[in-house]
Amino acid sequence: MKKGILIGIMALLLVVLSFAGGFFNNPAAAVATLPTETLSASEIDGLLQMREEEKLARDVYLTLYDTWGIQTFYNIAQSEQTHMNAVKTILDKYEIEDPITDYTVGVFKNEELQKLYYDLVAEGNKSAIDALKVGATIEDLDIYDLDKLLEETDNQDIKLVYENLRQGSENHMRAFVGILDRYNATYSPQYISMDEFEDILNNSTTMSNASGNGYRGGRK
Repeated sequence: MKKGILIGIMALLLVVLSFAGGFFNNPAAAVATLPTETLSASEIDGLLQMREEEKLARDVYLTLYDTWGIQTFYNIAQSEQTHMNAVKTILDKYEIEDPITDYTVGVFKNEELQKLYYDLVAEGNKSAIDALKVGATIEDLDIYDLDKLLEETDNQDIKLVYENLRQGSENHMRAFVGILDRYNATYSPQYISMDEFEDILNNSTTMSNASGNGYRGGRK
C-alpha cells in the first residue's frame, strides 16, 4: 500500500474515532498524529478568537448556573472547558501565545468578548427562559464562527479541532432548545440560517448527555 494512501486512511480513521466521542478525552494525542503545517495570519487569529470564545461560553454558563441553578448550565460549562483545552492543544503545538492569562470567570483579553460577557449575563439574569435563550445564542454564535473558520483553514489538525467543537455546539444547541420547549418557549437563530438551525435540531445522532435540567438552588 502506498504511503500516501496509508496516511489518508489513518487520518480518516482518526476523524471517525474523534466523532465517536473520544476526541475531547485526549485532544493532544489526536492533534499530535497530524502533520505540523504552516499557519496563516487568519488561522492564528481564528485560534485566538476561539480560545476566548469557548471561555466566554464556559463563564456565562457558570454564572447563569449560580443564578438559576439549572443543571444544564453546569454540565455544558464543563464541556466548554474541554473545548478550551482542545484549542489550547493547537496553540501549544504551534507555540502560539495563549490569549488567556487570567482564568477568572468573566475576565477576557478581547474587549468585544468582555462586553459580550456582560451583555449576555445581564440578559440571562432577567429570567430562566432568557438565560436559556442566552445559552442558545452563544451556541448559535459558535457554530456561525466555526463555519467561517473551517472555510478559512486547510490545516488538518485545526480542522479536526474545529469540527469537534462544532459538533459539541450542535449538541449544546439542541439541549438548550429542548429545555426551552419544556418551558413552552422557542429560540430563533440570530447568526446561522434558519435552514441550518432546523437541520441541527433534526439531527439527534450526535446528542450528548449535557442536557440535565434539574434545579440546584438559585432563583426560579
